[in-house]
Amino acid sequence: MTNGSIYLVATPLGNLEDITLRAIRILQEVDLVACEDTRRTGRLLQHLQISKPLVSCYDQNEARRAKQLAARAASGESIALVCDAGTPGIADPGYRVVQAAIEAGVTVVPLPGPNAAITALAASGLPTHEFSFKGFLPARGNKRRSAIRAIRQSGRTTVFYESPHRILRTLGDLGEILGGRRVVAVRELSKMFEEILRGTATSIREELEGRPAVKGEFVLLIGPAENAEELSVAALEGTAERLAELGAAATDALELAAAECGISPAEARRLLRRQAKSDRSATASAPTEPAESSPGGSRDTDEQ
Repeated sequence: MTNGSIYLVATPLGNLEDITLRAIRILQEVDLVACEDTRRTGRLLQHLQISKPLVSCYDQNEARRAKQLAARAASGESIALVCDAGTPGIADPGYRVVQAAIEAGVTVVPLPGPNAAITALAASGLPTHEFSFKGFLPARGNKRRSAIRAIRQSGRTTVFYESPHRILRTLGDLGEILGGRRVVAVRELSKMFEEILRGTATSIREELEGRPAVKGEFVLLIGPAENAEELSVAALEGTAERLAELGAAATDALELAAAECGISPAEARRLLRRQAKSDRSATASAPTEPAESSPGGSRDTDEQ
């Protein structure tokens, strides 16, 4: 093992058999383990028969702790960074630690392993070739609905995390805003009561409402709009025109319109180029009407 490194160690989502052999080896060899919850990580290490010093690194102290961990790694210590479940930095603490390590010239070593979003996506039955991961939806209703409206024209699968005590409200908002879009709700991944619910937001909400209680963190996956490209082009053109009328420059109008439609400026330009090419092809292939001729077959001429 190379000293002076920070290892990003993915840990099981629930089933302890999902930890990798490499993760176990790294946890055995490092000098220190930085973790989201020292009690939870302590139980994992105990299960693995590993004894290491632990230091907390969670949302509220990550900014301060990141500099400390980077400094310790720069001085020669090897450190493993773990979160409660899954991959550090993906909707969990870790980004600031990685950033501080890079700035300090410390090597960052990622270890592949469990991740709830990717695991749920693979089993969802929704398109996987292009997707967006949005993390946790906003807790407040207005912001949550705004986040959902931003994907109305999305042509890719969108992945969110949601808590059990908000899942019914969120599904209600999804049904109201997105209608019959395909939705998959995955809970208790890798655990005894793992469940994958497929349908619409309304049908899944009705299923969960009929239960005495809703437990377990959810991964919510929303399928792409069926006519996403046509919707996006129409929305882009309409929004860009409205912004231009309000005085925005053409480039600024396109970027603002893209943000409002929930896509990147590069994606917006790609859609508009494709639409322009399609329009040109349609024009070129359209049949032309024969020129009118006189009954005698000659051109019409002015009467003398």
